[in-house]
Amino acid sequence: MDNLLFLLIKSARPKQWLKNMAIYAALLFSGFFFYQESGQLPYFVIVTFAFFIFCIMTSSIYLVNDIIDIESDRKHPFKKNRPIASGKLPVPIAVFSAITGLTIVFFLSLSLPTFFKILIMAYLGLQILYSTKLKQYAIFDIISIASGFLIRVYAGAVVVNLHMNVWFLLTVISVSLFMAVGKRQSERTLLSQSHVEFARVSLKKYSQRLLDQYTAMFATSTWLTYAIFTFQSYTGQGANLLYEKLPTLYFVLPKTLQSQKLLMLTLPFVIFGVMRYLQLIYEENKGESPEDILLKDKPLLTTVFLWFLVVVFVIYA
Repeated sequence: MDNLLFLLIKSARPKQWLKNMAIYAALLFSGFFFYQESGQLPYFVIVTFAFFIFCIMTSSIYLVNDIIDIESDRKHPFKKNRPIASGKLPVPIAVFSAITGLTIVFFLSLSLPTFFKILIMAYLGLQILYSTKLKQYAIFDIISIASGFLIRVYAGAVVVNLHMNVWFLLTVISVSLFMAVGKRQSERTLLSQSHVEFARVSLKKYSQRLLDQYTAMFATSTWLTYAIFTFQSYTGQGANLLYEKLPTLYFVLPKTLQSQKLLMLTLPFVIFGVMRYLQLIYEENKGESPEDILLKDKPLLTTVFLWFLVVVFVIYA
């Protein structure tokens, strides 16, 4: 029984929950991270509840995806070891667990705004469509992955009714497309090195030259859209609702250093992060699992941590 539970948790892919952190993006950059309306729960608590719902949702979808892909996964040099593909986790138990998870998601989301429910259904529909059809078609598979990230960001915003800067949304789209292309890049390289026929039909439609072009395009758009976003961002608006009676470091600075565009200080971290991710894709073939890269690569993990600290300091200090 313990072994079965372990296999079920492994199939649910808890590491993939890291992607759901995108739900906090709009809240973090809005300046309302610590804000609480009168008589309501703090924004952070509400968004965390939405994050919890998405974690159950994504884990249930991974189970569904593994059930649908059971035959193709058995032909894959690495995916054949997954619990469902290897036969260690019985399909009926996986089906029951997926249905249970989606049922829990339905009931938990009843207390949240209507638009959040719509986004939950849109995400579920997108993932089912991706698992059954879209991942077999070049370009559409990459766009589908990027759309999943965009839905997460919107879900985190609508649940507390926040506005999002258009350049921020373009940054999210660019980052998600960049990681999706990197995933295809590394997957293609790994299968080529293993001398195994491409199990995913869409991979046959991506030549190395084409993927190189896509990677360069979205790597550039990632740091460029973020640069424009930071240039147009004016900090200290939402944060001042919490600290309006307290002195902040900003007003201690000389006028030479006073700028409402201090968020641009985070740009070097983003540029280094993009360059490091490219290095991992091309030199070490590690782009197939972005969450593993973020958790295991110390330079990239340190960069993300420092970026986060500077963002919090600039917006909330």
